Amino acid sequence: MSRNPVKSFLAASAFYLYNAFVTHLPFYSVRHLYLSRVLGIRLGKGAAVHMGCFLTGRNIVIGAHSVINRNCYLDGRGGIVIGENVSISPECYVVSLDHDPSSSVFATLAKPVVIGNFAWLGARAMIMPGVEMGEGAVAGAGAVVTASCGPYDIVAGSPARKIGERCRDLQYALRYFPLFNTDILAE
Repeated sequence: MSRNPVKSFLAASAFYLYNAFVTHLPFYSVRHLYLSRVLGIRLGKGAAVHMGCFLTGRNIVIGAHSVINRNCYLDGRGGIVIGENVSISPECYVVSLDHDPSSSVFATLAKPVVIGNFAWLGARAMIMPGVEMGEGAVAGAGAVVTASCGPYDIVAGSPARKIGERCRDLQYALRYFPLFNTDILAE
């Protein structure tokens, strides 16, 4: 597959501007406008992408009322679908592109990641390529999730293993828009 160097340069420039500058602006409306209009990221109503997030790849869908907390890394080159009311804590990584270890040319493998409605990723959790987290699933803080987990499963550790189950009667709608780069909410 041949690539157009001008198109590649323009795409890289658009992501560079977001990751280097726009992500640090303390205004959700500006960040969200850039994400949706310039980068083509699909943001559901009431979704919040906080300051300091690093995004790459245009194949990212973030559902309504989902929260991507500060300093997260979303690798949409292989595809990421984040459901509704998903809480992604600070400094999480969601990775959808990997290298094939058996490839003599260090080829890449795109493996989409799907995070179901009401899922919750604890701080610094890492979701690896090809993982599907079921509805209401929880990845504990620092978990390295290398395999898919079922609905309402709680997983933790490295590699993550099931340690319990979450309540199945989830009835909340997230709305988390703290002021600037703090955890202080407007009164």
